[in-house]
Amino acid sequence: MNPTSPQPVARRSLFKAGAFGAAAVAGGLALSACGGSLAGSAKSGGTKTFKLAETHPDDYPTTLGDKKFAELAEKYTDGRIKIQVYANAQLGEESDAIEQVQMGSIEMTRISSAPMGEFVPAMGLFSLPYLFDDADHLWRFLESESGKKLLGEVDGAGFKGLGYYDPGARSFYTSKKPITAPADLKGLKIRVQQSQVQIDFIKALGGSPTPMDYGEVYSSLQSGLLDGAENNEPSYYSASHYEVAKNYTLDRHMRVAEVLLINKDVWAGLPAEDQEALQKAADESAPFQREKWDAQVESDLEKLRGEGVKINEITDLAPWRAATKSVIDKHGAKLGTYLDAVEELRSA
Repeated sequence: MNPTSPQPVARRSLFKAGAFGAAAVAGGLALSACGGSLAGSAKSGGTKTFKLAETHPDDYPTTLGDKKFAELAEKYTDGRIKIQVYANAQLGEESDAIEQVQMGSIEMTRISSAPMGEFVPAMGLFSLPYLFDDADHLWRFLESESGKKLLGEVDGAGFKGLGYYDPGARSFYTSKKPITAPADLKGLKIRVQQSQVQIDFIKALGGSPTPMDYGEVYSSLQSGLLDGAENNEPSYYSASHYEVAKNYTLDRHMRVAEVLLINKDVWAGLPAEDQEALQKAADESAPFQREKWDAQVESDLEKLRGEGVKINEITDLAPWRAATKSVIDKHGAKLGTYLDAVEELRSA
């Protein structure tokens, strides 16, 4: 397969029936009415309105980043491009949003790099456990030439990567018992994203990985279908998962980068001045989003303590890294140059 050609749509159902199929058909009809493809529509004159899919609520830090991006995009294009942010998974969960952007039925999304790994294997780097020491280490990599090169790999799957947002650190939370050591996860059913790396990570710790859409996690924890899940502090709090899983273990095992994407044909159909304006808007929205993220984490941790959540801080990661070394060995072989860059930037 030509590495520069778009990858096939998903490893899930090729085109989902129902709402997703209807969205694709509606998008196609709308484009026909405009006189052609998305790329052709983008080249036409007048104001363009793009949809941006977001899973999280309106006041969530990534959604605030999306909205800042939309505000700056309209400003820097003198109103030629308007971006409507659809929060709360109105346009589908993350995997659906990726497919719709790839197909062109919607133009943009903010997406986790974990499900993107199914479309762009190199994005699996961010799912490797205990890879980054802290947020500063992660951002040294994201802003490096290697980080920019990795973002560019989405081009081969039908996207244009505009930039990264702060993902925070993912940690475990459980309903029945606290997690203080790797052995505590043995036999537990843990929700993971649609990522083979994350599935292997949970298996390495002796748990039972359960891929599941984000919107199903609360009820599954409540019913006992799941014993736990893993996510960052704002997600854990905003989705109210703490109500049904009151043990939170801050092991910070993954920093799964967030990626701002636009359909590649839409991007190619824009004049150079609008491409530059959108890129400038994306670049400037990132530090704004990071600031919102940091403030939200501190606020949510305080709220979680007030709700009676038991928070366990893991300070010695050595046994956790030893238990999951097989995951690095298995998946890191395909990511050698990126892993080298991460290591080089560890103490920079």
